[in-house]
Amino acid sequence: MEIEFWWLLALPLFFALGWLAARIDIRQVVHESRALPRSYLSGLNFLLNEQPDKAIDSFVEAVRIDPQTVELHFALGSLFRRRGETDRAIRIHQLLVDREDLTGEQRVQALGELGQDFLKAGLLDRAEAVFLKLKESRAGDMASRYLLEIYQQEKDWEKAIGIAETLPDHEGVHWRREVANFHCELALRALADSRFDDVGKHVATALAINRKCVRASLILGDLRVAQGRNEEALEAWKRIEGQAPVYLSLIAQRILDAYGRLGRIEQGHVLLRSWLEHHPSLDLLDELFHWEIEKVGAQAAYELVREELRRNPTLLGLDKLLEAAMLTAPVEHRGDIELVKQLIHSHTRRVARYRCDACGFKARQFYWRCPACGGWETYPPRRTEEFDLAP
Repeated sequence: MEIEFWWLLALPLFFALGWLAARIDIRQVVHESRALPRSYLSGLNFLLNEQPDKAIDSFVEAVRIDPQTVELHFALGSLFRRRGETDRAIRIHQLLVDREDLTGEQRVQALGELGQDFLKAGLLDRAEAVFLKLKESRAGDMASRYLLEIYQQEKDWEKAIGIAETLPDHEGVHWRREVANFHCELALRALADSRFDDVGKHVATALAINRKCVRASLILGDLRVAQGRNEEALEAWKRIEGQAPVYLSLIAQRILDAYGRLGRIEQGHVLLRSWLEHHPSLDLLDELFHWEIEKVGAQAAYELVREELRRNPTLLGLDKLLEAAMLTAPVEHRGDIELVKQLIHSHTRRVARYRCDACGFKARQFYWRCPACGGWETYPPRRTEEFDLAP
């Protein structure tokens, strides 16, 4: 391809324009750096030399001299909070709040940052006071969400319900699960105090808010047992199969106990076997396994687990099979079975944990609210191995 002659003339012009633009940018940078107060540069030097206390003092002086560095303090305070240095974050944001020349928007932002500092430091009463001030401001939604977190940490469920009802989408699915669980917490408190009428009211409200609230059905069954109404307790617990069958393992022992009190224990056993067949669960298998060993014998437990392993092969199921095999095997063979059981023990411990659907947090204990992310009913009673086997 031939090069046009006018291109050769244009190239030097392009280079000249680029050089001129670079010079203008450099002059702008130099001008801005000279405009910065000396304390700002000193603060950067202290920060680079890992002297954060002196750096903060320098930055405070920079803010006093030049209000334009307010954004620097916001950034530095947030950095300290993320690092867990909440005392330094509080100091920075408190100084900003005390300034009289901040704009309304900057003051709201400073209060919000200070409230988050207090919350991170565990100073819940001071955090609550800050966010209550912000509740009627343009940052009201943000303040309400932090207040909701504070009231959950304090287990002040009445206030948590009041705040949740003011948040956007509280009539939608987003907050139904949370508010229903707040009522369940109140129901449990009332049940512990034998205030049965209050239990019934809170459970009814929870189910009205979220008809699929498994926890409310479970508590309702416990209430009926406390009132000596075992048939009604069974009816309440059986609804859980239609709400969320993954939670059936939580009521397995309750079902057997209730049927036992009614003198129909075999009927309860048949029900659990049916649930296991239609809704496989390692925890449900474990409940049935121990019941079989105690009531029927080791051979029946062995056959139960063997049948389940054929349908859903798992290491935890194999561990149960070996446990039953040790009880049924001749004495001279039990040592070999014990050796195999020990070999898979380390693997079964790893896959026997529960896992949060939202954040992936794992633990050996079941929680209604995830200890890591704070999500309600995000932590189903399903072992890690069952997640791995899920299609």
